[in-house]
Amino acid sequence: MSTTLYDNKIILAPMVRIGTLPMRLLALRYGADLVYTEELIDWKLLRSERRQNDVLGTIDYIDRTDGTVVFRTCPEEEGKVILQIGTCDPERAYQVARLIESDVAGIDINMGCPKEFSIKGGMGAALLSQPEKATAILTKLVNGIKRPISCKIRLLEDECETIALCKRLADCGISAIAIHGRTKSERPQHKNRNSTIKNIANALDIPVIANGGSKEIDNYEDILKFKNETGCNSVMIARAAEWNASVFRKEGKLPLDDVIKAYIRLAIDYDNSPSNTKYCIQNILRELQDTEKGKEFLESQTLLQMSELWDQQDYYKQIKKKHETLGLIGRRDVCPVGYKKNCDGSDYIEMECAFLRNLYPKDPDLPKSQLLSWTKSKGYRLPSYDTCQMDKLFKSIVTVNGKKYTSSFWEKNKRWAEQSAAIVCLCSNGILEKQTLKDNGVLR
Repeated sequence: MSTTLYDNKIILAPMVRIGTLPMRLLALRYGADLVYTEELIDWKLLRSERRQNDVLGTIDYIDRTDGTVVFRTCPEEEGKVILQIGTCDPERAYQVARLIESDVAGIDINMGCPKEFSIKGGMGAALLSQPEKATAILTKLVNGIKRPISCKIRLLEDECETIALCKRLADCGISAIAIHGRTKSERPQHKNRNSTIKNIANALDIPVIANGGSKEIDNYEDILKFKNETGCNSVMIARAAEWNASVFRKEGKLPLDDVIKAYIRLAIDYDNSPSNTKYCIQNILRELQDTEKGKEFLESQTLLQMSELWDQQDYYKQIKKKHETLGLIGRRDVCPVGYKKNCDGSDYIEMECAFLRNLYPKDPDLPKSQLLSWTKSKGYRLPSYDTCQMDKLFKSIVTVNGKKYTSSFWEKNKRWAEQSAAIVCLCSNGILEKQTLKDNGVLR
């Protein structure tokens, strides 16, 4: 058991939908020592697969059922990111930890979330009333996982019972315990029980991380004051950091606009989903959503639209172009295992080209639309597309006037594969200029 990871640290707390990669990196850059992921449910991680994202320079865990990113991490947070798992089963918790331990600094078990979803699933604060299950989960992880194991709890109604529970959890061999100073029935408007946290810290031999003090934290000095009042080794900040992540700065907080700009740039850098980006900015703006700019923001739907509101559109376009270029290079190297040269065994005209969606702002500009118009003008039969799939990649052959055309690139979906095939046909028949396609990066 190593406790040094959690000793004398200021930490970004786990927060649902907040603790994604851009916010974690922002907190680290402002001075946080450790950052927790949002709570990730065990079964969701177990149905994900690990992928190295060469375009973003990240490790991604992708949900096999819908292709969404469950967890994304990068070298900047190496040794500083703690994965929090929502679980009620020792074996599932162990399987998740085994899957992901090489990409995180530590594993934390959520034993404090009071939300209905967690409670009904036997997770979060439900484990407070099931100490046998809680200790079984922790013991399984401590015995089988190399990374430090911790848990985060809330207080029981009785202080003595809380101390007894904490001792029991600590005896499992965990490296730290985070304590939110409210019971599962209390909410942020209730006073955080700092003195109870202090009594627990005095009773344990492992680092105790104080949590729940955001109402009394407005700057870095307040963090140190909270740490002193709770007598804890470390402090974990949730809402105060959610509202303004620069609360971690020893030099003082920054204006919200500066924080939002920095956050947007990180969201752009790491291709964060627009919905998650918007949610995080909403929680920074809070009552400022009622201002004119706030209302404009609420109307935004894309990263570009959000970027424009904080004058980051040029940065967005620069990084977007970089990602597309790197993505194009990556696609040139992709070929499914076991691929045979022909999809259907017939001869065809093949070019090394890729479909870049941003080059076709309107639907009539799309290669398939152009090809359809051209074939009609020539009196040919309508284009016929034959698409094959291997290893979640797609390749299409289009037949026009008895000839077949295809791209050597494998695309990520059927629609793009058909567009690439259409480009080859248009270029081969002189409808699209070969040099223009090369200049745009479409054609090699």
